[in-house]
Amino acid sequence: MIPAASFAGKHVSLFGLGGSGIATARALIEGGAQVLAWDDNPDSVAKAAATGIATADLRGADWAKFSAFVLSPGVPLTHPKPHWTVELAKGAGVEIIGDIELFCRERTLSAPTAPFIAITGTNGKSTTTALTAHILKSAGRDTQMGGNIGRAVMTLDPPKPDRHYVVECSSYQIDLAPSINPTAGILLNLTPDHLDRHGTMQHYASIKERLVAGSETAIIGIDDSWCVQIAERLERAGRQVIRISKRLPLTDGYFADGTNLMEAVHGRYSKVAFLEGIGSLRGQHNAQNALAAVAACLKVGLDLGEIQSGLESFPGLAHRMEQVGRKDHVLFINDSKATNADAAAPALSSFPRIYWIAGGLPKEGGIEPLRGFFPRIAKAYLIGEAAPAFSATLGEAVPYEISGTLAAAVEHAAHDAAKDDSGEVVVLLSPACASFDQFKNFEVRGEAFRQAASAIDGVKPIGGAR
Repeated sequence: MIPAASFAGKHVSLFGLGGSGIATARALIEGGAQVLAWDDNPDSVAKAAATGIATADLRGADWAKFSAFVLSPGVPLTHPKPHWTVELAKGAGVEIIGDIELFCRERTLSAPTAPFIAITGTNGKSTTTALTAHILKSAGRDTQMGGNIGRAVMTLDPPKPDRHYVVECSSYQIDLAPSINPTAGILLNLTPDHLDRHGTMQHYASIKERLVAGSETAIIGIDDSWCVQIAERLERAGRQVIRISKRLPLTDGYFADGTNLMEAVHGRYSKVAFLEGIGSLRGQHNAQNALAAVAACLKVGLDLGEIQSGLESFPGLAHRMEQVGRKDHVLFINDSKATNADAAAPALSSFPRIYWIAGGLPKEGGIEPLRGFFPRIAKAYLIGEAAPAFSATLGEAVPYEISGTLAAAVEHAAHDAAKDDSGEVVVLLSPACASFDQFKNFEVRGEAFRQAASAIDGVKPIGGAR
């Protein structure tokens, strides 16, 4: 735990008592703050009170005594309308912050030189966070990873000068972290997302920009127009900007040339790393993730040998193009995290011949946006509520069956793939759907796929498969 000493002796109100909320309250108390916490869920309030956290309905609190209000990132700050606690805090002139802000203040207070890499973006931030932390750990650095991935940030070990922090930040968390100041700030990409919580794309982009604007070095993917504008704006303001691109040669920065990761300095190119043969980092989208990790690790002092070694040993993330196993020429890939068409596109673009398991609780737009990948699909195996609609979209373009259940789909896809003599083929779970019609969440769905694939006679697990 990181004691929040910056609020020692002060009164702090807190709303949102999920796992990270309770952890944040405990960190404040450990640092000497007097905390008063609340949640709209009575069970959460009872759970917090049982751990010794003072609770009371904040509607009746004396807001004049609070030095700060700590808000859970899951609670609306601005859109569709501010939460009632936000209105109370603003009315009393109390600053509104979140747990990432608390972390930044503690680092500034106790170990301002501790290397701090913060990662955001619409897509790819979890993989980039995990990859960056893995490279640092494999190089022997004292590494802490958390934030929007894994552990709540205030449950990490306290800052000290040689301790490296790799923190994934959602837009909600950045919105509550006005002094965020990473050593290396990464903005991977921007596409419309969470607009119900941010109102407009402009507002969403401006929040993401804060992470790199406050960084010592801003590492920005420039494969979309929003990020191009942010990079130009920061550079004009005198910030240090490193551009990365997964598809464009750059004059200055880092870019992907096939599976080679290149550095450009005034138009002169040199190879800094390669992804050839690294199954956990297949695809153009993972080239972007790797470029960001390379740039950040170089910024905090790693050498190219350490970085390449870390890339090669990266096991990947569960449920994100996770290599589950292999039987002869058939590779089994768990991409259960792909809960809509856009999320399924990277996996479908990464393999030339696919036995595709898709379906579940359908999202708006279905799989029509994936039509460009249909020639890669040898056959589709449709499951869940989306099966009829997906079959209509596939039509005569792709052979398909309505398998109904995931277990049947895995069995049938494995049988058909085994008879395919066209070289390496992939049995791919990339559902392009939510899981809630048949599974509690995408993790449970992915685990069911992993178990079904592993149970097939002759399937051997791949290093790093869980």
